[in-house]
Amino acid sequence: MSRSDAEQDGKTDAERVPSFDGVRWTSYSLEDFKDLYWDEIAPCLEAEGIDPRSEKPTYQWFRDHDARSFLAALRRHHDRSFGEFWNEDLDLGDDEEGYTWATTDDATIDALEQFLNRRKSRYSLATSSVDALRTRLNLYVRAYREANGTDDLLTPIQRDQENPDYEAVDACYAAFDWLNEGTKREYSAQTLQRVRRVVDAWYQHLVGRRVASMNPASGLYDEFKWEVEDSPTPSLSANQIRKLMQASETTREQLLVVALAGWGLRASEVAALHVSQFHRDVPEDDIPFITFESRKNGPGEVSLLYGMDVLDSRIDELTEDDTWTGYLFPSSQGETPYVTRDTIRNWFQNLALKADLPERIEGERPSPQLCRRFWYDTYTAVLEGVLEGVDEIAAEQGSSDPQVVMQNYLSDSRSRRVRREFMRDQLNAAFGERT
Repeated sequence: MSRSDAEQDGKTDAERVPSFDGVRWTSYSLEDFKDLYWDEIAPCLEAEGIDPRSEKPTYQWFRDHDARSFLAALRRHHDRSFGEFWNEDLDLGDDEEGYTWATTDDATIDALEQFLNRRKSRYSLATSSVDALRTRLNLYVRAYREANGTDDLLTPIQRDQENPDYEAVDACYAAFDWLNEGTKREYSAQTLQRVRRVVDAWYQHLVGRRVASMNPASGLYDEFKWEVEDSPTPSLSANQIRKLMQASETTREQLLVVALAGWGLRASEVAALHVSQFHRDVPEDDIPFITFESRKNGPGEVSLLYGMDVLDSRIDELTEDDTWTGYLFPSSQGETPYVTRDTIRNWFQNLALKADLPERIEGERPSPQLCRRFWYDTYTAVLEGVLEGVDEIAAEQGSSDPQVVMQNYLSDSRSRRVRREFMRDQLNAAFGERT
């Protein structure tokens, strides 16, 4: 899409647009389309004051937001109109009030809704993000009902139940076996992984609230090995990040690379960076961070593990101008005081040429997205390393799942510290020893 930052992230909410960058429509199942609705389209509707659960967007809305490709792909690959998709797949029928769970058991519904309400309040999730979690949970509820002949998910795990724990585990696994029954259900590996994560989190929440005596989903990580296809978006390598830094001749270019590859920010987020977002007054055992009022599909805070020296140099340079307003990439023209997303993209591609990066990387031209993907790939590898590092603790605790150790036996601060130590080592390998 060619919308600018001012259009995507400016002060007028109605100008936000969905992003389908990197989407390969031919590989998207109906479940993937549902995720795309909640992850991309729903937040834009909310920004305009439209309820994504009760107010169906019109064709004109999709046209005005450069999102007709979503409708075209839905019809071409799944023979669905958006109205059919809205009613049959999203289960958001125009005349429905509230949400229809795949269970009529009141206690189960209450437990599901309480979990979602607490996620929304404590994680500051947008309504669309909560709806995405609700959809994935409901898919599990439906599978549980179909596989086990009951829609009561609480009784088998309650603290005072008399049946052995293995029966609850078997019932949980049976639900995922139902979901996993070949391609006829059209659930992609990515969808199944997302369902597994939220189901595990729901059960763990019930254990923490002393509603359940055990988490029957804790072994799913070892039991089901869904292989997700390689990301349609390739990544820059650590060597290519070093080349970009070596080719950077100005603090602006250096900060551009740091913000994308070292902090994992989107091009639009880089463009609008303001000094007020940076927080340095943190406890001695913590590190500085950036805050965002709202951030699509990501945390509201980003840790600054690298690049503080580059940031300081950029601020020192900008403060020499008495008219500076605090934006790290200021614009002298346009409707906003900061540059556009397209400007960030152009700067990056010019820098890539100076750094002599390949013209194409796995078929893609070097871009801020490929640079940012380096951060994500690195963070994924870090999580795997952390989990390997707690395997021994898991064994001592009698658990086959290191994820359980991360959740139950490491404090939040210790867990964050371990991840940061691993991440800092990886960034140093790409950028070199800096602070």
